[in-house]
Amino acid sequence: MEGATELFTQLQPRLRGIAYRMLGSVAEAEDVVQDVWLAWHKADPERIDDAQAWLVTATTRRSIDRLRLARTGREHYVGIWLPEPILTDAAEATPEQLQEAASDLSIAFLMVLERLAPEARAAFLLREVFDADYGDIARTLDKSEAACRQIVHRAKAQLREQRPRYVVSAQAHQQLMLRFAQALSSGDFNGMKQMMAESATLVGDGGGIVTSFAEPMVGGPRIAQLLYAARLRYKHELRIEPAWINGRLGLLRYIGAELESVQSYDTDGERIVRVYIQRNPDKLRRIAAAQAALLS
Repeated sequence: MEGATELFTQLQPRLRGIAYRMLGSVAEAEDVVQDVWLAWHKADPERIDDAQAWLVTATTRRSIDRLRLARTGREHYVGIWLPEPILTDAAEATPEQLQEAASDLSIAFLMVLERLAPEARAAFLLREVFDADYGDIARTLDKSEAACRQIVHRAKAQLREQRPRYVVSAQAHQQLMLRFAQALSSGDFNGMKQMMAESATLVGDGGGIVTSFAEPMVGGPRIAQLLYAARLRYKHELRIEPAWINGRLGLLRYIGAELESVQSYDTDGERIVRVYIQRNPDKLRRIAAAQAALLS
C-alpha cells in the first residue's frame, strides 16, 4: 500500500477517538492505537480492500477486548471509577464544534457509556458518534446488519433515561463556570452556594491513592461547603484555573505548584447539577505535564 504511514497518520485522531471513548483511558487508548500501528505494518496489502475500514475495525475490536479485561479490574477499583480527563483545545473551535464535543466527549457521557456491554458500546459509538453505516458496523463486529441495528436501538433505549434531559449551550455553560471559578478563587461561599442546585451531586475518584468519596455526595450546599473548605485550609496556596476538559469548560485545582484535581461540571445553564472530581494522580499525570510544558 502506497502512503501507508501517511494514511495511518491521517486517521490516527479518529482511531484514538474511538479507543478513548471505548475505554475512558488515554493510556489504554494509546496502547490500542500502537497495537493497530504494529499490525498495520505487518498486514498484507493485497488482502486489504478498504484501508480505513481495516484500521477502524482493528481499533474497535482491540478496544472491545481491552474493555472486557478492564472491566474485571474496575470491579475491584477502590472507590468510584471515573474516566481519565483530557484537555481539549477550544481556541479555534466554532460554537457548533464545542457543542458537539461536549455532547459526545464529556465525562458525563463517558460515564453513561459504562452501562453498555463492550460490543453495544462499540456499535453505539460507531453509529451515533462516528456516523458509520450499519454495513461497516456489521463487518467490524462480525454480525448481521439487522443484529447491529437492534444492538444500537437497545443501547439508545438503555441510555435515554441516563443522559441529561436539558441541552445547555457552550456559552451558557462557560459563563456559569467562569463565575463559579471566580467565586471559588475569591472564597465567596454565598456565591458558590447560589450557583449550586439544591440536588447537586459530587462524584470523586481517588483510585485508592488519595482521599476521595466511596459514595456520591448529594446536596448543593454540602458540595459548596466542601469546595469552600479547601480555600480555608490552603488559603493562597490554592489556585483555580479554568480549562477545557473533555469538550467543556471545567477547573484545574492546584495546591502550590501541584495539580491536585481536575474538576468537570454538568450544568443546566443556571445552576451546577453535577461535579466530577478526578484526584487519582495516575489520571492527572498527562494534564499536569501538559500544563507544565506550557509554562516552561
